[in-house]
Amino acid sequence: MLKLNNISITFNEGTPDEKKALNDINLELEKGDFITVIGSNGAGKSTLMNVISGNLMPDLGDVIIDEKSMLHLPEYKRSAFVGRVFQDPMAGTSPSMTIEENLAIAYSRNKKRKLKLGVTKQRKGMFKEYLKTLNLGLENRLTAKVGLLSGGERQALSLLMTTFTEPSILLLDEHTAALDPARAALITSLTDKVVKNSGLTTLMVTHNMQQALDLGNRLIMMDKGQIIFDVRDEEKSQLTIENLMHEFKRIRGIQFEDDRVVLG
Repeated sequence: MLKLNNISITFNEGTPDEKKALNDINLELEKGDFITVIGSNGAGKSTLMNVISGNLMPDLGDVIIDEKSMLHLPEYKRSAFVGRVFQDPMAGTSPSMTIEENLAIAYSRNKKRKLKLGVTKQRKGMFKEYLKTLNLGLENRLTAKVGLLSGGERQALSLLMTTFTEPSILLLDEHTAALDPARAALITSLTDKVVKNSGLTTLMVTHNMQQALDLGNRLIMMDKGQIIFDVRDEEKSQLTIENLMHEFKRIRGIQFEDDRVVLG
């Protein structure tokens, strides 16, 4: 479903601040894969997301989704194939519009635009059914302004808006990091439920090692723009945080020191 071929990108090339953000990345996701991505700050995780979404163009390599090259498609055209939920609960929704208006815009994202009312009676019924799956009571607040929702409610709505059109690739960019522990746990549970129920091919960046171990069927660890560890299925299910720390030290020869990743 997703193939990254020899992706490399360098920031500030030829200057004292030159940095190899991604170094010859090769990665393949099969349909239905749910990969969690961990690594310290500056490892290249967000840059990887930006290259897939089209927010950044690589210096070398190709991004292939469903056997189609995305390399020359700008971000707004890739949105028909790629859904993304960001760390900031304020991103991905319009606070001045109602819940149903936000859902109508998201629903039309990968459809041909038409000059007719976006929120129809039929769509309202459909939106209510989708919102019921969140168990937050939002199905009874369709006309409420999104700006009045809590951070957790907005993030849940963003997740729903991104996934109910079933994008080819779902990108989750530390989408629970800005939430308090209770709301983060709620969004983590919803994420697991939505991805499993829809069979979405998903790539999730997280700073929380335990979350990375609990979710998905595959885990990759990045460092200095490279994928240094890749584990899946049964082997992944038996890993602990201590195992991951040991693997990093074994591969890199130094101790993993990013407390935010270890502690979440």
